[in-house]
Amino acid sequence: METARRGLEWAAAEAERAIHDNSIERLAQLVREYPALLAWRSDSGESLLGFATGSFGDSGDSFREQMFTRIACAEFLLNAGATAAPVIWEDAIRAGAKGVLQLLSRKGVLPRHLNILAALGECDGVRDYLPGADAGAVMQALVTACRFQHKPVAALLLDRSIELDPALGEQAEKWRGRNGFIDYLGEHKWFGSPWLTVVINELEAAMHKNDLEEFNRWLQREPDLRSESNVRLLVGLVEIATYNDRGPFITRLLEFAPAIQLKRPPSSAVVYALEYGNAHLLPQLTPIWPLPDDLPHAAGVGDFARVKDWFDEAGGPRLGNLKDHYPTNNPGVLQNLHWTPANVQHVLDVALAWASVNRQFEIASFLLERGANINTDWSTHEPASILHECAIHGNYEAAQFLIDHGIDMTIRDYRWNGTAEGWAMHASVVGQPPLGDKNMAEFLARAERARE
Repeated sequence: METARRGLEWAAAEAERAIHDNSIERLAQLVREYPALLAWRSDSGESLLGFATGSFGDSGDSFREQMFTRIACAEFLLNAGATAAPVIWEDAIRAGAKGVLQLLSRKGVLPRHLNILAALGECDGVRDYLPGADAGAVMQALVTACRFQHKPVAALLLDRSIELDPALGEQAEKWRGRNGFIDYLGEHKWFGSPWLTVVINELEAAMHKNDLEEFNRWLQREPDLRSESNVRLLVGLVEIATYNDRGPFITRLLEFAPAIQLKRPPSSAVVYALEYGNAHLLPQLTPIWPLPDDLPHAAGVGDFARVKDWFDEAGGPRLGNLKDHYPTNNPGVLQNLHWTPANVQHVLDVALAWASVNRQFEIASFLLERGANINTDWSTHEPASILHECAIHGNYEAAQFLIDHGIDMTIRDYRWNGTAEGWAMHASVVGQPPLGDKNMAEFLARAERARE
């Protein structure tokens, strides 16, 4: 039985690779040899159908949906007998994956309820379901209709929402009118209610523009935002400020909402500070979220003495319980990086990455001498390389360190199949429009030519 289980796990890993590569022929071969794959679930509960239909990010346009999902593989799995659980269409709605929903609709696996009808843009169906729907269901359907740009359906749902909550009508009219309100909700991430969506997105926009005055104006006009029910949203803004290197905004948020410091809700802010090379923000964060005592955090903040404590005299790691170290204690990160099961190398590589991007180069060199892999596929989201992260964030010093120490500059990332130079050329960076960083791309190209 255990041998069969190991064989199925191997087949599942191969099937995920086939889906990623969009190889239906290979996927079909594996399903023929291992029929149990159709009912297989990973440790996190994900099925192969979920892997094929799932979106790692926003799939609100056809190009991104093509990059994130594998429609043809999903259709093959459905035809072969895979079952579509509710999480499949719920994820598709969350991500705005029109193609996935259209596939599920064609296959007849979608239930008929208000939110799904709104996602499909079925105006008559929505109208039929409205009389029996409560305010929460109507609001959720409104979000979904806006998300999928079904404006006639959204207008119908907004009218009904305003009947249930007249204050919403006043807010919509004062903002941009009902049509403008619908357009705005369709273009922005949703946060709990229509007006809260406007407030949080405008706060984010002010932060990205580094406009503290505008940020303050929104906080001052929405004093109810500091209520306990919104603490989690404000912590999310702290996290955004952290990875965008917006220290004054962190200070303002902590002043505005003392509940953050009192409640200390869980947050990834400390990790974001280290991942994105913003360790200088930690003095603002660690009074609320203390710095964990492990190798990666010590490396990222430049605590060389503590880093050395994690190695024996021969230079071998002595980490103790591996689960006391990041990222082995974060299943989501391990899944995103495909680092399962976690091992000592993963801890060493994150320590190297955090030391490098935070310009702790003496520590980074120390870690390289003790087994850290400069060509690790670590990245902040999915597998790429440390150089990819330096490229997208304009971190020239860290990029030069990695190049000097022989990093493979031809490594391509998992999702977009791009090199670090490609990331620099095509991706947006903090404080710049989404036109890429040509200077960084040219810097990397020169380094590659010099190496050749």
